[in-house]
Amino acid sequence: MNDSFGSRLKRAWNIFFNKDPTREYRANVGAGYYYRPDRPRFSVGNERSIVTAILNRIAMDVASIDIRHVRLDENGRYLNDYPSYLNDCLTLEANLDQTARAFRQDVVMSMLDEGCVAIVPVDTTEDPEKGSFDVGSLRTGKIVQWYPEHVKVQVYRESTGRKEEVLLSKRAVAIVENPLYAVMNERNSTLQRLIRKLNLLDAVDEQSSSGKLDLIIQLPYVVKTEARRKQAEERRKDIENQLAGTKYGIAYTDGTERVTQLNRPIENNLMKQIEYLTSMLFSQLGFTQGILDGSADENTMLNYTNRTVEPIVASIVDAMKVRFLTKTARTQRQSIEYFIDPFRLVPVSQLAEIADKFTRNAIMTSNEFRQILGMKPSDDPDADKLRNKNLNPSAQDVENQETEEITEEIQNE
Repeated sequence: MNDSFGSRLKRAWNIFFNKDPTREYRANVGAGYYYRPDRPRFSVGNERSIVTAILNRIAMDVASIDIRHVRLDENGRYLNDYPSYLNDCLTLEANLDQTARAFRQDVVMSMLDEGCVAIVPVDTTEDPEKGSFDVGSLRTGKIVQWYPEHVKVQVYRESTGRKEEVLLSKRAVAIVENPLYAVMNERNSTLQRLIRKLNLLDAVDEQSSSGKLDLIIQLPYVVKTEARRKQAEERRKDIENQLAGTKYGIAYTDGTERVTQLNRPIENNLMKQIEYLTSMLFSQLGFTQGILDGSADENTMLNYTNRTVEPIVASIVDAMKVRFLTKTARTQRQSIEYFIDPFRLVPVSQLAEIADKFTRNAIMTSNEFRQILGMKPSDDPDADKLRNKNLNPSAQDVENQETEEITEEIQNE
């Protein structure tokens, strides 16, 4: 910081003090909303039940997995990240409103809710149907109509701030279908049956708590004739007026009349059916209550990751790999891969033992493991070498090291 106070003061900017008073009137900022217009919203059946928590949890776990545009070696192994706009969309900023992680969560939430989702490349360097292209921005689109070679997609448009329907070729968009469609989105699937039962339970609860008294008044005469029915109706209205017109809701009856209240709990088996369907859904998804509240152990999370999270990530990556990478790009060993952190669920008490085994067996260097722990790399040259540091270096290693030191000295001279 060599700048003087005066030079910094000249370049200083404040959004309140340096604001042009006519800027808001001259700028065409577009339509305004109280709520964020591009935010994904669940359908009516999912937004008011436990299903929302399940779908959101799965979407968050899938979004935590990195997806990158990479270059592979001749054996199909990861070599390095490929410098492209597509990789920036997958790792940094997908569009003007969403980061890469928020975009991944948007894709998964929409896919689980609707059963199928389209990943739309909004900005590209070339026409996707004519040849090689690079992707500048990505958006999640809802497929509203299917055609043999095209789909009509409802996608958010940044310039207008509205969702618009666009007819696109299937070769220009990545269409991702929920791998758990039969369990979650089919008409008579376990999840849909659970949603219907939860809606019935909500209707019963609303009816039982609607404020009705459910009274039966037994009058001291028979109401078979029309005159008696009119008299009974007048008596019923009189009691209603007494209850509604008094401060504490008190009414009086004749000594010969009897009042019976029916607002007792209604016995049904809805809760048992909901509990059964919930447990069945959890077992089919590889899901448990511990995953929701964070008390699941390592084996449970591993089973959940392998059975639920990994198939969803793989389906998204495969769809993007097919549509966003041309045959020429795949020939050049370009690919889109996902990377799951194997140490994310490992307790801290076991990391030291794992680090020793990985470095001793020349699987990872010390600096690579320090990156996992969030530590900066060491300056020691041995920290970047793949060898067992518990053993003495061989004569060949010593000779190579001496040769390197001599070469560095000659270069420095």
